[in-house]
Amino acid sequence: MNYVYILKCKDGSLYTGWTNDIDKRLEAHNSGRGAKYTRGRGPVKLVHLETYATKEEAMKREAAIKKLSAEKKRELVKGCCQI
Repeated sequence: MNYVYILKCKDGSLYTGWTNDIDKRLEAHNSGRGAKYTRGRGPVKLVHLETYATKEEAMKREAAIKKLSAEKKRELVKGCCQI
């Protein structure tokens, strides 16, 4: 499976990414080995997760989410948790 995820960083900002191993990726983000953006903004919390059958689908969705405004991203994760 392939996943598109949104993380809430310690500073309140949101980060979007994709992976085929969500547990390993979260561990990487929280240990400072994840994306450059999340380094120094941890710990991060998973606030949104979508599942896709192919890498291509996940990458397309990630790109679409990254094009959204911060407000639209917050609306997307609103049902998941308090942000």
